[in-house]
Amino acid sequence: MESDNAQLIIVYGRRRVGKTFLINEFFSNKFAFKLTGTYGQDKTVQLQNFITELNRKTHKKYKTPSDWYQAFELMRDYLESLEDDKKQVVFFDEMPWLDNQKSEFLPAFEWFWNDWLSTRHNLVFIVCGSATSWMDEKIANNKGGLFNRHTCRLFLKPFKLFEVEKFLKKKRINWSQYDITRCYMIMGGIPYYLSLLDNRLSLAQNVDNLFFSNDGELWDEFDHLYKTLFSNSDVYIRVVEALNKKKSGLSRNEIIRETGLPTNGHLSKVLNNLILSGFVRAYEQYNKKKKDTVYQLADYYTAFYLRFIKTHHGKDEHFWSNSGENASIKAWEGLTFEQVCKDHVSQIKRKLGISGVLTEVSTWSVKSDDKTGKTGAQIDMLIDRKDLVVDLCEIKFSIKEYEITKDYDLKLRNKLGSFLEVTNCRKTVQLIMITTYGVKRNMYSSVFTNQVILEDLFIEA
Repeated sequence: MESDNAQLIIVYGRRRVGKTFLINEFFSNKFAFKLTGTYGQDKTVQLQNFITELNRKTHKKYKTPSDWYQAFELMRDYLESLEDDKKQVVFFDEMPWLDNQKSEFLPAFEWFWNDWLSTRHNLVFIVCGSATSWMDEKIANNKGGLFNRHTCRLFLKPFKLFEVEKFLKKKRINWSQYDITRCYMIMGGIPYYLSLLDNRLSLAQNVDNLFFSNDGELWDEFDHLYKTLFSNSDVYIRVVEALNKKKSGLSRNEIIRETGLPTNGHLSKVLNNLILSGFVRAYEQYNKKKKDTVYQLADYYTAFYLRFIKTHHGKDEHFWSNSGENASIKAWEGLTFEQVCKDHVSQIKRKLGISGVLTEVSTWSVKSDDKTGKTGAQIDMLIDRKDLVVDLCEIKFSIKEYEITKDYDLKLRNKLGSFLEVTNCRKTVQLIMITTYGVKRNMYSSVFTNQVILEDLFIEA
């Protein structure tokens, strides 16, 4: 806003993360011109919406233009009539929806920016969209007329745990950090989902109310989410369904086997788009080649929908309240807590005192071998540090202090031995425990060099 040059600002991120809210709040919903794309509508409808907004701003009665080139000419006339010494903010929301088949929207916008908009010293043009892959390819990394034209790129990420805690307190929801974490496992840090929580209800009651009741606000969010983000959503759903079956993740070849999708460039594009949108995380395995990259489902709502809502919605409106001690839910919490930790590596590094140390986070596993008698081993999260230390992180979600038993101690030592033998690691290797309330002190607890507890994940890092 303080620049003397024309600004093309890109704001993108996952659907429901609060992009439009952020922009509207900052500018108090006052724009020289604002247009919102309409999902699934053709060029005629989009242009009609454009001219309706322009007529409202100009108090004129322009006819609907036949194409976007004509539309932008009319917009130029309008913007030229505004005060030259005052900032003029233009906001195009859900821009990917304007660029539908045969619309020629993008070429027209490229021409408009290069021909005139970029010369306006007082112009701030904001483009926004939830289809992150489109925003990245067509605007941020455009290889044509918009190449390197944007002046600012803002990728809006979901809340971390400490931000969720602050947000809930604003809503007068005073839950324990344990319950906030359980809520995070379901909704992630998505502000819209969190805004629907009712402070008069418990966590379990809120989950039933939003996901399992017949008129729940979010039970059918899954279909809307994928259909509005991806043009061939069925393929994307097949990939996330396959990833959901194995929480530790799948390699590219394993995804091909699970989905039956052809091994071509299209799968690479699908995976890349899911990563850009924050639905999938790509992890390189320690000491292995790039082709062994593991892909993990990273979107909490997607995982929760596929695990519980898809199967149980409509059968029991109080499913979550009635399943508190269910073994499958306890197992799901344990696996999902691993994901929470991977989303809070900065907080973990801060607790370990290595915030300033360059690190690489990966996973590691080795399969059992019947011929040699070697047992398989897996490390949930491995922090490879440039100070010649490797932290092997064990992650456990527990309602109380976690007790290290004799059997678990032996399992840990065998895992450590397997890692050193297979990787031939020459760095100092440490075992780190990440758990909710810490490790109970006993004769085996010293196996861990350090520990991270739940409240450490709530720090601002």
